[in-house]
Amino acid sequence: MELNITTMRTSSDGAWQGDNPLHHAFPLLIVQTTLVLFVSRLLALLLKPLRQPKVIAEILGGILLGPSALGRNKHFLQIIFPSWSTPILESIASIGLLFYLFLVGLELDLSSIRRSGRKAITIAIAGISLPFLLGVGVTFLMRKAIHGENKVGYAQCLVFIGVALSITAFPVLARILAELKLLTTRVGETAMAAAAFNDLAAWILLALAVALAGGNHKSPLVSLWVLISGVAFVAFQLTLVRPFMNWVAKRSSSNDGLVDEAYICLTLAGVMISGFMTDLIGVHAIFGAFVFGLTIPKGGEFAAKLTKRIEDFVSGLLLPLYFASSGLRTDVFKIQGVKAWGLLALVISVSCTGKILGTFLVAMLCMIPVRESLALGVLMNTKGLVELIVLNIGKEKKILNDEMFAILVLMALFTTFMTTPAVMAIYNPSWDVIASPTPRLLHSLTKSSKKQKDLRILACIHGPRSVPSLINLIESTGTAFENSPPLKVYVMHLVELTDRSSSIMMAHRVRKNGFPFINRLCQGVSRDQIPAAFEAYGRVGQVTIRHTTAISALSTMHQDILHVAEEKRVSIIILPFNRHCRTGGEETMENLGHDWRGVNQRVLSSANCSVALFVDRGFGGRPERRAAQSSAPISKRVCVLFEGGPDDREALEFGRRLAHPSVMVTVVKCIQVEGTDSLEQSHEREVDEAAVAELKRSNESVEYIEKVVAGAETVVSIGRSTEYDLVIVGKEQHHPAMVAELAHQQLEHAELGPIGDALASSSHGILSSILVIQAPGSKK
Repeated sequence: MELNITTMRTSSDGAWQGDNPLHHAFPLLIVQTTLVLFVSRLLALLLKPLRQPKVIAEILGGILLGPSALGRNKHFLQIIFPSWSTPILESIASIGLLFYLFLVGLELDLSSIRRSGRKAITIAIAGISLPFLLGVGVTFLMRKAIHGENKVGYAQCLVFIGVALSITAFPVLARILAELKLLTTRVGETAMAAAAFNDLAAWILLALAVALAGGNHKSPLVSLWVLISGVAFVAFQLTLVRPFMNWVAKRSSSNDGLVDEAYICLTLAGVMISGFMTDLIGVHAIFGAFVFGLTIPKGGEFAAKLTKRIEDFVSGLLLPLYFASSGLRTDVFKIQGVKAWGLLALVISVSCTGKILGTFLVAMLCMIPVRESLALGVLMNTKGLVELIVLNIGKEKKILNDEMFAILVLMALFTTFMTTPAVMAIYNPSWDVIASPTPRLLHSLTKSSKKQKDLRILACIHGPRSVPSLINLIESTGTAFENSPPLKVYVMHLVELTDRSSSIMMAHRVRKNGFPFINRLCQGVSRDQIPAAFEAYGRVGQVTIRHTTAISALSTMHQDILHVAEEKRVSIIILPFNRHCRTGGEETMENLGHDWRGVNQRVLSSANCSVALFVDRGFGGRPERRAAQSSAPISKRVCVLFEGGPDDREALEFGRRLAHPSVMVTVVKCIQVEGTDSLEQSHEREVDEAAVAELKRSNESVEYIEKVVAGAETVVSIGRSTEYDLVIVGKEQHHPAMVAELAHQQLEHAELGPIGDALASSSHGILSSILVIQAPGSKK
């Protein structure tokens, strides 16, 4: 049923009055949006095991709803996607696209491109130039082979096809790198820097292509005027609008409430006005939104607020509509005959050859290893939304007909789909890491310091809240005794990768990290709180600190932690407990979720070194302790509960590292009331006694007391006292009285062990921070 759009109403009168809602604009838009979201999310779920980016599912979803699949049923197409609804759907999708391109400009830092170095820029130029040059021949063949294309100007057709072949999708690449855990490797750093330059070049070429298309049926001077006006618009934005937006960002960051909302609304209005201006000039509206995004200060609080307000609504709801509208234009059945399918194979081959070969050869000349160079080439071949935008504009401007449009869309789909499996087959950073054949123990390090000259700790944190206590713990873990190995700490910021994680965050983290554990911070650049805090401490302390960020799904986060632990040969991993404890009169606990607990459990079960769970209750920062210690030479007091066994010996050794004149360590030896030892227990006891004897000889800042322990309540009373800032325990317990008492109790947190679980419980009123240590080989 064809309806006249000039008489179309927005809403229906309802089914009870005999009115079909699908014949009205708004109810039909609701049905279309729901169907698009359902299909794209279903495909994303199906493709998730293949680790494909969401853009693949969205492009496929659009194609399936279009004339290539479901749309071949004319009845379905007339009911769900009638021709009169196309302008409405495309208008809504264009609003989403406008704001998405604003986010792309927001995440693209021009200063980071300037800092990325000659190597990354050279690789990017090679990755653009060779495919573009090969596009000259492809354009010639396609204009000859495809009916009607020879009517379009060669230069206009060449620019659109050249851009389509040479483009790299920066946001999609960031997501793939994060999924493959390559974001903080040398390959990931180089790929991100090159892709950022490539993205900027692609937008310049796209503006050129649109300007050329504007002179298709008019005087060639039209294209020249469009280009001049476009350059003037960019200059106006970067010279006048950018300083104004810097002022807005500073004002917004220092104010709240209505003023803050006003600045955000002003920015959103600026996106619309910029889009209108470039559309008025003759360049597509999205170009204006992208350039306006470049004017927003990067890495600050204002950019984060904008991203938070816009990203979910635009990326989750509006952007899939753009893919659907593109899918409705894509008819795979227009590719008919051997010649057409041969052209598709040719275009895919040329795109892959030009991009991969160009990047590979230049990367090899830059002295990058073969596997890494090849992986770089495959990564730079990633296509995505920008490619689809180029093709849609080309179709709107009558540069590309239906057949050529379908060929280039399938090329973009294939090249992006192949990226993940190809990179997984070519390059895996874990191949370069040789697993240690023997477990790494703290007490064995002291005895065999000739093999490794420093004590290496991997400390993981969830966010800025964990920084002060961790710095206090690192500060306490100094060169406590004579001939002790120097301390090297690797700090890993754990960031969850979710569907709403923006590539601005991922690119920002990589830029702050640089190459893993090399923090190349530049003067005048806004720095992240966490690396800045550790950098400042590293300057004043006698500790070597390296910072990095792990961006990963929680289901695989443990792999990042274990990989770094093996690569750096750390002796102990310190993990934050999955509950944040705060002391403010009455203790409260904030649960970070069961998934974070799973990360800790997987590390505990697989680590080849000691693992410590840190239950932080404000170590070294409690007001009552600071007041009591303000005039005392001893700033912190630590208690080590020692009963015996591998875990307790590791706890004892870590406590020994803490002991120095400003940190008093008390070792409480838990004595059994009665009982006899087996032969195995007798051997363990001899080892325990040797460890205690060595402790007494090596440090004067250690107080050793023995205490008869009748049950868990005795241990809890030690933790409940305000005498100690930190209590260190081994995870596995062998004390008969405590084992018998806790055997019938259900542990709330089994990964802490029976004593650790009791000390970490908020119901006992314990104010001391707790460190539970597990030795390798004693996993439960």
